[in-house]
Amino acid sequence: MENEQWHPGKLLETSGYYWRTCTLHAGVKLDLFTAIGENQVPAETVAEKLNTRLDGTTRLLDALTAMGLLLKSGVCYANTEASRTFLAKASPKYLGHMIMHHHHLVESWFQLDTAVTTGQPVRTRELFDDPVQREAFLMGMFNNAMLMAPDLVKEVDLSGRKHLLDLGGGPGTYAIHFCLANPGLEATVYDLPTTRPFAEKTIARFEMSDRIGFQEGNYVDQEISGRYDVVWMSHVLHGEGPDVCRNMIQKAAGVLEPGGMIVLHDFILEDTMDGPLFPALFNLNMLLGTAAGRSYSQEQLEVMLRANGFKNIERLSFSGPTESGLMTGTI
Repeated sequence: MENEQWHPGKLLETSGYYWRTCTLHAGVKLDLFTAIGENQVPAETVAEKLNTRLDGTTRLLDALTAMGLLLKSGVCYANTEASRTFLAKASPKYLGHMIMHHHHLVESWFQLDTAVTTGQPVRTRELFDDPVQREAFLMGMFNNAMLMAPDLVKEVDLSGRKHLLDLGGGPGTYAIHFCLANPGLEATVYDLPTTRPFAEKTIARFEMSDRIGFQEGNYVDQEISGRYDVVWMSHVLHGEGPDVCRNMIQKAAGVLEPGGMIVLHDFILEDTMDGPLFPALFNLNMLLGTAAGRSYSQEQLEVMLRANGFKNIERLSFSGPTESGLMTGTI
């Protein structure tokens, strides 16, 4: 079956798939989908708006049409419903920031063999000193969470819970949606001081400033103050090695009231470590960009939770668009 699946055509398609990736990235980077908007326009109009050459613009438009991201009628091009919804900046569901974050990672992915050979990351955190890359990352995380949170929070029963800690919560997107779904809940977002202005602006936008506060700190080497009955940890464990992850879970246990709940949201691997596909690929992404970060299996996370006193550990049925998963436990 495996040999039948991996025939020469599929191997070459996979080998050259980055052509499609780069075509999508170029369309988003040039803001081509926003330029088209709700209209049907010829290539000349798009080239004029983008200040690009007509020949290259036409080729890009035709390739995006072949990919199913544009519609062509005669000499005019229009957005599909999907491209209008997710790739045009006017849409509240815009995903372009995360796509540009992926674009910024391409250079390191081309050096995967070096990272595998040396065991060292080829991408450093200093890359995020670039304001363009930092904005793409932060806004990408925000956009992703905004798309996922309304459905995700329905999967976690927080009825009767009073105070949630969003550990490493960035702009507090999940804290906001948990509070929206649970009227009796308050929350505290714990993250670096540089995140505070973005978080407070986002919290105020949802009129949640009276229910959601912000605590400055670095969860790796600083303590957490306060008492909580829920700790939410979304996409923070994969950035760290096992020792730091165990320490973070220990800190979470230390601020929970008896009966308190921890909720982990991350790219969770099967115990065999060879799937699902996105968490397995993300495991490589962490090799490229961190000294010790990685995707963890359900079994590995269960061991960390049990070692810190958590019981009633459960894997929820939720699976996100990129195969992220949820695990809960109580102290």
